[in-house]
Amino acid sequence: MEQPRTRTPRHQQRPQTPLLPSVGPAEASAASGSARVYRAASRPGRAVPPVVLALRRLPNPRLTGLGSGLFAATTMLVLGGLDWLLLDGSPLVYGLLFLPVSALTALWVRPADLVSAPIVVPIAFAVGMVPIAGGASGLGSRIMAVVTALAVHAGWLYGGTLVAGLIATVRKVRLMGRRRQALAAGATRGRRPGKQDAL
Repeated sequence: MEQPRTRTPRHQQRPQTPLLPSVGPAEASAASGSARVYRAASRPGRAVPPVVLALRRLPNPRLTGLGSGLFAATTMLVLGGLDWLLLDGSPLVYGLLFLPVSALTALWVRPADLVSAPIVVPIAFAVGMVPIAGGASGLGSRIMAVVTALAVHAGWLYGGTLVAGLIATVRKVRLMGRRRQALAAGATRGRRPGKQDAL
């Protein structure tokens, strides 16, 4: 009897295509003749002023209206006490210290309470005047001394209030501009294509 021959299956080798060398974008564009590669020119970065860099390093809390009032009043009370202890209650030093406190109060208040910044700053100025105003030991004489000091040094009071008002106004205008840009971007994204767009 003849036995059937068993054939071992042979793996058919597929013809391998030779690997092409990697072609760069410039060579590929030259080979195709139609596609061109353009490199965008790198723009030099803008030089940031050192004052802006220093302001960015400062802490950036977001205080409520009440929190900004407490911050300004407490800071001015402490500064007034230090002015009374170290410099015998110098109104010039107190007024100069009042201006940066007004600016920080307007910068650190949260956007929802920007209106409160120019309101709490004069109150803080009056609170800080208590140690340096002088007067007798009675409550009435102290109040009269503070009122007199406020009338005499009203220039510093108006200056600090003006600084706080300007900063709050600029922040409000920038906030409104950002909201308009966000609304415009949302409107363009959410716009459905019309008949002309479909064509």
